[in-house]
Amino acid sequence: MRLWVCIALLSTVLCASADRPAIVRGAIRAGQFVRDAARGSWDMYRAYRDMREANYKGADKYFHARGNYDAARRGPGGAWAARVIRWPFLFPHSDARETWQGKVSGRGAEDTRLDQEANAWGRNGGDPNRYRPKGLPKKY
Repeated sequence: MRLWVCIALLSTVLCASADRPAIVRGAIRAGQFVRDAARGSWDMYRAYRDMREANYKGADKYFHARGNYDAARRGPGGAWAARVIRWPFLFPHSDARETWQGKVSGRGAEDTRLDQEANAWGRNGGDPNRYRPKGLPKKY
């Protein structure tokens, strides 16, 4: 029994120290990408949830920048999630969202452009505090 345990441990050590085949390295990178994307999506959701909770006038750009910044810092998967996920989640960046903002909410195309600017700023590593309004609680 001890002999088999020693052989198993030796095999594990030898396999762990050997070069991995390219397919295994690719699978590991793919897994890391998916993990980063999931965590980046969570960062985006957390910023959205905080924005809804804060309900602070003029703070939406800050939360856009913060969510994108946090997601992009996760790595390639997080940066991908930051590019793909649009605000708000109910209306993807589409004609429906433009119509909703322009006609129903009264915010219009200019607000959408500023939202996208804040998104890009955060995705590119810019400090989200650039958009932080005065008086926003420190909790956020």
